[in-house]
Amino acid sequence: MLSAHVAQNVAKFSSPVYGKDGFELSEPNAIVKYLANDFTQTSEIDYEEEILHVLLNSGKSDESILTKSPATKLEKLTASSIILFASTFALNKSAFPEFQKNEHVLKGLEQAIAVTNLERPKAEHTGTAAYKQGFEVKEQGKNILPKEGERNILITSALPYVNNVPHLGNIIGSVLSADFYSRYAKSRNYNALYICGTDEYGTATETKALEEGVTPRELCNKYHKIHSDVYKWFQIEFDHFGRTTTQQQTDIAQDIFLKLNENGYLEEQSMRQLYCPVHKGFLADRFVEGECPKCGYEDARGDQCDKCGALLDPFELVKPRCKLDNASPEERTSNHVFLSLDKLEPETRAWFEGAAKKGDWSKNGVAITQNWLNEGLNARCITRDLKWGTPVPLEKFADKVLYVWFDACIGYVSITANYTEDWAKWWKEPENVELYQFMGKDNVPFHTVIFPSSQIGTREKWTQLHHLSTSEYLQYEGGKFSKSRGIGVFGNNAQDSGISPSVWRYYLASVRPETSDSQFSWDDFASRNNNELLANLGNFVNRIVKFVNAKYNGVIPKYDPKNIPGYDALVKDLNSLLKSYNTEMEAVHERRGLELAMAISARGNQFLQDNKLDNSLYNDLPDKSDAVVGVGLNIVYLVASVIAPFMPETTKQIDEMLNVPQLAIPDEFTLILEGTHNINKAQYLFKRIEGKDIEALRAKYGEIISQAKSYLKNVPVTVISQGAEAVVFTTSQHPYLPKEIAPKGIKHKDQYIIKFRPPKKYRHPILDAQLTKRRTLAEARILQRLTIIPEVHTPSLLAVDPRSGILWMECIGELLPDGKLSSLKNWLWQYNGDEEKATRDEAKTILEGVGKEIGYLHLNDLIHGDLTSSNIVLQKGIESGDWEAFLIDFGLGSVSTLVEDKAVDLYVLERAILSTHPLYSDHYNKWLLDGYSSVYTGKQNAKKLKEVLNRYEDVRMRGRKRSMLG
Repeated sequence: MLSAHVAQNVAKFSSPVYGKDGFELSEPNAIVKYLANDFTQTSEIDYEEEILHVLLNSGKSDESILTKSPATKLEKLTASSIILFASTFALNKSAFPEFQKNEHVLKGLEQAIAVTNLERPKAEHTGTAAYKQGFEVKEQGKNILPKEGERNILITSALPYVNNVPHLGNIIGSVLSADFYSRYAKSRNYNALYICGTDEYGTATETKALEEGVTPRELCNKYHKIHSDVYKWFQIEFDHFGRTTTQQQTDIAQDIFLKLNENGYLEEQSMRQLYCPVHKGFLADRFVEGECPKCGYEDARGDQCDKCGALLDPFELVKPRCKLDNASPEERTSNHVFLSLDKLEPETRAWFEGAAKKGDWSKNGVAITQNWLNEGLNARCITRDLKWGTPVPLEKFADKVLYVWFDACIGYVSITANYTEDWAKWWKEPENVELYQFMGKDNVPFHTVIFPSSQIGTREKWTQLHHLSTSEYLQYEGGKFSKSRGIGVFGNNAQDSGISPSVWRYYLASVRPETSDSQFSWDDFASRNNNELLANLGNFVNRIVKFVNAKYNGVIPKYDPKNIPGYDALVKDLNSLLKSYNTEMEAVHERRGLELAMAISARGNQFLQDNKLDNSLYNDLPDKSDAVVGVGLNIVYLVASVIAPFMPETTKQIDEMLNVPQLAIPDEFTLILEGTHNINKAQYLFKRIEGKDIEALRAKYGEIISQAKSYLKNVPVTVISQGAEAVVFTTSQHPYLPKEIAPKGIKHKDQYIIKFRPPKKYRHPILDAQLTKRRTLAEARILQRLTIIPEVHTPSLLAVDPRSGILWMECIGELLPDGKLSSLKNWLWQYNGDEEKATRDEAKTILEGVGKEIGYLHLNDLIHGDLTSSNIVLQKGIESGDWEAFLIDFGLGSVSTLVEDKAVDLYVLERAILSTHPLYSDHYNKWLLDGYSSVYTGKQNAKKLKEVLNRYEDVRMRGRKRSMLG
């Protein structure tokens, strides 16, 4: 039997009844089942009379039309069926996806339009622009100069050396971070100038030129172009990208030098140096090689041993030799010019205290500068016995050049002078200019102590640092970038990847190491592209632009936002996000700024979802549909403006779609695009990055990791870190026992660590095999020896394969609340910026415990060799629940009774703590030494402790002296 409503429809409209296998259906249901090719189930769609009368009540047709047949019938369907089907097309389409491409449906819709005029009229697309004026980014012109009454911002990024190709860490560390802010400032219509260039003088340039067999000038020309091309591809928009090997550099640097001399801030001191009698020249530290006095490595440099990492003085090397000709150097004295920082210290300190607070410097920049000042400033050598550099403008020192780090910061001034003859308006009128400087943390003291002191000493008015933005290190897949070992992505590699610069810029901004080291990860790179750029931003823009092109012929309808329920709440949300975005970007918290820009895009996506922008809205609620389209496109325009600092090319694409100029970043959301404005066709902004593509890129730019996986064959592994000597993996596989009976690690049911030393291609295969075997066995022996010293916690060694360079060990550590491993470094970083938590009793107890373990290590004549807060992992005791410290990575470990080695061990840890935890390093190093000293009990041990601490102070002074000499 037919249901009542079906019977009514049949009676009222005289519709035919179809039947099959005992089922009788009214024509509308029959159409649905026919098109779905299914007569076996009751339809889920009920066609009540009210549905049919939607059309009648809207006045678009009358009842008489329903009884008329179109000129051509479609599969025996009457006009009433076609009208009914068309009126519920969106519902049918969602229930029966096959309707969308069914030829009968398409023909039926055509006939329904002819009979009932169901389609809304479309405006003609004429290319007309209709938007409010005065909201766009203004052109600055070619010669940018400070303007009275406006905010004038001078932006610099640390000058990159010309002795290498920049990798991603170099790029995000200074030039790209500065570009984000420069584009933000210009998008706010501030008057901003971005200056950068290559740093071309110094020992590093001479050394690299010798290696490549070219002159320093030829080397500088080559690498200046390489850097320029890389930055251009990354869409880094300098107002001028210059270099330091110019006449302007010579003139300005010599002028500053002479004024310092006239004012009594330069002094002459003698320095002991090595001299090569063959090529008749003094040798910079890097030009001296020899045997390391610590580990015996035969190719140690005059400043550091690459094998054991010890900081060296060239006079400490055993059998030193000249790198240029292998001659034995002679000891001679040479007179040099020193900058009297001690005389300038009170003024430099007063300037720092005011500038850091007023300019809201990065915390690590403040801490590094404060540490220098706390130690007291001494006179610093600012000349060198080199040929490649700015000549010293004093006749007595005519054979010398200015030290590169006295010279380099002046490069910002000379590059500006190469840009404009009116350079002094930027650099000599400080009341009109704010100086923003971007750099890695290694460069901080030269910009916050040396250069400002030099400016003060001239007794002239100078534009000085206002805001300092420093970055930490970007690591590559758990390890370091290395050009020589083919590890990591360098500027030219990114160009060859086939991935858009916008994606690279977005990812580097999202992992910018603003407050701590961060990681480049290929998996994270793909995830952010696919789940953030494609699914959030790309989906939002393309959805609404395509809809307007399809339904409105690319013409924004006249609209009233009041037709949107909750419009005021939407505007409130957008303005709140926009205010936070501007606040963070003004403070140069760029990573957070990007997150907020994407949050605005996500809010736009939510807006379209909440209002169900689709055919039903377009057909059934035209006024609301028009308003959603108009407001939605204005949100797209806002999103394009706030992503412009990070993805300028994407902003350009969106603005082309919207047929508008770039929108200046506003303070509040405003409806700028008006009804009748014509937009253009949609463009695909991003494309999906597949897993196979990521694996290929990882293999291409991570050679050592690929080697390691091939040696380990079928063992399932995950990379957790990568260093110069080894790759470290986690695995669930025990080296020789089945999972069911394998012993469990501490709080790790089936997790183990594999450390693998891969072959080194730059060494002879036989020598490499011998070294790999010897070092693997040496580390294994130390770990075994430590098993009988209960006071020192280390991972248990499970298996050793010395020929393959493999150590299989117990996995230790836990995940902290932020998802990171519980290394001492990460544990301390949890509380960075919160002095109360960072220096509470728990931290004191942990660090004293670490100090005790190192003390017991040294009492047993064992040396770690690479003590850093990353090589100390915390694990909660099973019974006590308190944090216990485990020492890991004894790859540079040794057995030694020498007091020097123990002192160097302590000094390396002190420097590591200062580098990674500068805010509270004084507390941390004191607690470490307190714990260390506490284990030296008894008269004999007290004597040993005194010897170690005395030598430790000596090592510290050597390190301090080296930093002051440069």
